[in-house]
Amino acid sequence: MQKFILILLFVLTLFSCGTDTDTGEFTVGSDYLALSNKVIMIDTVTVEMSTINFDSLVTSNKSRILIGNYDDPIFGKVKSDSYFQLSGASYALNNTGSDTEAVNYVFDSISMILKYDKYYYGDTTKVQTFDIHRLLQKVKPNTDDSNFYNNSALSYSTESLGKISFIPRPKQKDSINIKMDKEFGEALFQKIKKREITDFDSFTEYLKGLVLVPETSNSSNIIGFSAGSSKMRLYYSKYMADTDEESYILDYTILDKTKQFNSISLDKTGTLLQNLPVSSSNLSSNLTNNQGFIQSGTGVACRVEFPNIKQFKNISTNGAIVNAELILKPVNNSYSDKYPLADSLSVFVGDNLNRISGALTNSAGTTVYGILNKKSDEFNENIGYTIPVGAFLQKEMLKASDSRSSLILTLPGISKSVNRIVLGNQKYADNKIQLKIYYISY
Repeated sequence: MQKFILILLFVLTLFSCGTDTDTGEFTVGSDYLALSNKVIMIDTVTVEMSTINFDSLVTSNKSRILIGNYDDPIFGKVKSDSYFQLSGASYALNNTGSDTEAVNYVFDSISMILKYDKYYYGDTTKVQTFDIHRLLQKVKPNTDDSNFYNNSALSYSTESLGKISFIPRPKQKDSINIKMDKEFGEALFQKIKKREITDFDSFTEYLKGLVLVPETSNSSNIIGFSAGSSKMRLYYSKYMADTDEESYILDYTILDKTKQFNSISLDKTGTLLQNLPVSSSNLSSNLTNNQGFIQSGTGVACRVEFPNIKQFKNISTNGAIVNAELILKPVNNSYSDKYPLADSLSVFVGDNLNRISGALTNSAGTTVYGILNKKSDEFNENIGYTIPVGAFLQKEMLKASDSRSSLILTLPGISKSVNRIVLGNQKYADNKIQLKIYYISY
């Protein structure tokens, strides 16, 4: 026993300073059902935190039109344009009578109807303005790829086909209606009336697609709209029709969700993240005021490493990590009603080049997440995300090679939102990361 204690004290000198270790009774799993052993709880292990930036994120086929921009006080200028291809259920005017009936139809108006999908981020009490532009190239990905990414873009006309300035009401209203350019609508109507557009191919040859682009002067939020429910609607009617007679409509929707994507950018100039390196490297939290950063949509993620975990093999000839909890604390004043905390964190296993091998799992192979404890106290010290990492650390401890894996933290909806979070490292004053390891010798 004396030898065990001496070895333990030697190993602990490899770890960073923290609170004193604690002990308690812990009964092990199926291999040790008959044993009740003394378990050591160690909470002084070094945890390294850094920020990384994924090269790109797939944003096509996510069923969300994400549009807007805002100046984030921590991350910088966030902006999202949304590109999409349209198609119609019909490319002919209403014709229930004679073959010449279409001659009597006239164009009325054309609008873009965007249905809220209830997602929003930023200050929705402020006005947002955006324009609709016509694409100059087809919504077609690269030859060897079927996806579009957050850094994808297509060329479009500088002429605006429609503009709207509005205060978003994503939870109070159903949709917004943007009146589009009359000349654009009239020209499209005439193409259909003259049977120059008769099917999807001729339609997309004439109208390759549209893009929604926010103005940067007064927008303070990013709003989500349903790609499946939004549409461009063309209204037409009979010439000299009775005033009580309703207009006819032709709807053009985003039928192929793979042909809709969001181009999401982040201008980090003047922020702690302005020197964030390429995807295969990382920016230590020691260089960013002892903080790690996560942001969906832009590919910013937090990396956590345990450089000394293999030293646990020196504690005892026969020993194991039977449980461990990683607790991550959001930095005070970095979140608010405008920038709310997500209910959970997604956790992945990565290598030294930030290549992900899979989601973090427990010993039963079930995917685990960081779950938010929302119970606040006077100084918000209890608010944090708890991740069970026992199985991961046990595997890392027993690795024969010198390589080590890291944990990469992201937020849910990483490819169709812009939520973000700021976490404290072990040196951060009030909201520092904690690791509690329960180790048993047998």
